[in-house]
Amino acid sequence: VKGHDFIDKKLGKVAPYGIYDIGRNEGWVSVGISCDTAQFAVNTIRTWWNLKGKDQYLNANEILITADCGGSNGYRTRLWKVELQKLANEIKVNLKVCHFPPGTSKWNKIEHRLFSYISKNWRGKPLINYETVVNLIGNTTTEKGLSVTAVLDKNEYKKGIKVTDKELEKVNLHGNEFHPEWNYTVMYN
Repeated sequence: VKGHDFIDKKLGKVAPYGIYDIGRNEGWVSVGISCDTAQFAVNTIRTWWNLKGKDQYLNANEILITADCGGSNGYRTRLWKVELQKLANEIKVNLKVCHFPPGTSKWNKIEHRLFSYISKNWRGKPLINYETVVNLIGNTTTEKGLSVTAVLDKNEYKKGIKVTDKELEKVNLHGNEFHPEWNYTVMYN
């Protein structure tokens, strides 16, 4: 099923990237128009923080991010860590990351409590343009009070950006005692 393709092939595809706030039962989804990259993933977090998070969590000194083990926010993705460092420095908040071990992303709450409902909401509806996708995602609710904010990210993100060892060394990364490759904090400078 081409669930992220438009009927009009000239429009291309969309790349949704989401944040799910478990405590508030709130979703935030950026709908990208280019590629699902580490820069796109971190920009989604940045946009959520600037438009919602910093007002909801006024005294936050750390943000906990749970992420799958692969893809744009994978634990081996160097650009993900470099971009997280830029974000941490920009917002002056430490970013604590916990990756689900390989093969366990099905237990990630974002899949069951956000994206499954988004999929149900847009099932059978033609994705004719970006506005339709953003509106279908943003109008997703549940009986248990889920609310979702959706925004269109019109930035172009390039695939294949290489991060050198020297660039990676500049990341102020502190691994946790338990599986530091999957669990770490990016401290702001």
